[in-house]
Amino acid sequence: MARIGIIGSKGRMGQALAQAVADAGHEIAGGVDRGESAGPLASEADVLVDFSRPEALDANLGAARVAGIPLVIGTTGLSAEHHAMIDDAARAIPVLQTGNTSLGVTLLAHLVREAAGRLGTDWDIEIVEMHHRMKVDAPSGTALLLGEAAAAGRGIELGENTESGRDGHTGARAEGAIGFAALRGGTVAGEHSVIFAGNEERITLAHSAENRMIFARGAVKAAHWLIGRDAGRYTMNDVLGLT
Repeated sequence: MARIGIIGSKGRMGQALAQAVADAGHEIAGGVDRGESAGPLASEADVLVDFSRPEALDANLGAARVAGIPLVIGTTGLSAEHHAMIDDAARAIPVLQTGNTSLGVTLLAHLVREAAGRLGTDWDIEIVEMHHRMKVDAPSGTALLLGEAAAAGRGIELGENTESGRDGHTGARAEGAIGFAALRGGTVAGEHSVIFAGNEERITLAHSAENRMIFARGAVKAAHWLIGRDAGRYTMNDVLGLT
């Protein structure tokens, strides 16, 4: 049994996490929210799970480092600066950061990487995602995770091979580019499709999230797995043994 601390405990994901912790037979060490320090919570927990906001990441990483405990980061909308902070913290503690804690999405990303690595650049890759009307970042963290998987399969940098926000007369599609389309509306928990469009044939790999509990259960599994690991940066692939 693990004592799991929840950062962002009053949010929708925080509440789902509390349920998932109980369902898995673990113990909730406590929770903190905006404006509250994670330091006291870290001293009572075996591991922290953070689904709060990007601006709180530096302080949350600091709290985990001081306590010497692992941290699972499910917060999306992170910048290059945030990733540099994670890299620095991972020299001292185990940190698992992901754009999606779903076990199904983790396997989907693995399949996307495999497909991208075996199909040539004459197969266009388009990633389409839809989320609820309240989601503020686009493309979603999951869409970017899938894009990174596709780019890794092709041995290219995603940032240098991305197309998004098409409108008006856009010209021809760049060969080898990875396209993104973001849809927002209703209460959709998460829909992601990766389309490999070739000449006269098409492959679609997709995942549908029916409830945010799938993310909470995956985060709890990751948190339990991370306890006792060496310092370093981990992903959900490590949890599923896909690396």
